[in-house]
Amino acid sequence: MTRPLCTALFLFLASGSVASTPPTAEPTPPKASPVIVIGFVGGFVRHDNSVHSEVQLAARLRRDYASGVQVEVWENHRREKAHEQILRSLDMDRDGTLSAEEKQQARIIIYGHSWGASETVTLARELEKEGIPVLLTIQVDSISKANQNDRMIPANVSQAANFYQPSGLLRGRPEIRPADSARTQIIGNFRFDYKALPVTCPLYPWFDRLFMKSHVEIECDPRVWNQVESLIRAKLPSPSKSVSAR
Repeated sequence: MTRPLCTALFLFLASGSVASTPPTAEPTPPKASPVIVIGFVGGFVRHDNSVHSEVQLAARLRRDYASGVQVEVWENHRREKAHEQILRSLDMDRDGTLSAEEKQQARIIIYGHSWGASETVTLARELEKEGIPVLLTIQVDSISKANQNDRMIPANVSQAANFYQPSGLLRGRPEIRPADSARTQIIGNFRFDYKALPVTCPLYPWFDRLFMKSHVEIECDPRVWNQVESLIRAKLPSPSKSVSAR
């Protein structure tokens, strides 16, 4: 090979014109699962009945958290559907099963009133059997359903709060306790007395206001639901919008 040809070949190779192996792409980190907030209405209330504080609270959270937070309200007889929705939301790789990592990444908050409060604890207990943690449960005037234990909070729940009133035909559970006090903090059992400080609930059916007066009052009492909302928001990321007016 002549000297000029060797020089030309050297310059060509040095220029980087020869194709090189592309760098290995960095693996895409797995998507984080959303914070899941589940609310249960009481009695035979529909999940979209905006007269009820459970539904109003969910609407405010949806407005303020456009992404990263999933908020759903369910009738208390549809716990199984709520459970299925949670499992789908946690299954980030969509392979139909939950890995140990997907379970441990779960950030779940459950709240409810009356029978819905009883379903709150029952759903948390079902998630415990599947190894899924729960950040917070909140019960408002909890009325235990048949074959349900709304008093003992399962050990997969980090924190739990209970709001109740002691009067009338329907009286809420006055005390909740942890199954394992080393794993679950009971924030408090908060008592409200509507004989001393009545609350008007003009949009509720007359039958409920007459025969379930105090049980209805705690459901429409803004003092209670402001506390419930504050506890929930403390577990959520910064809102994507300015906080809604109460």
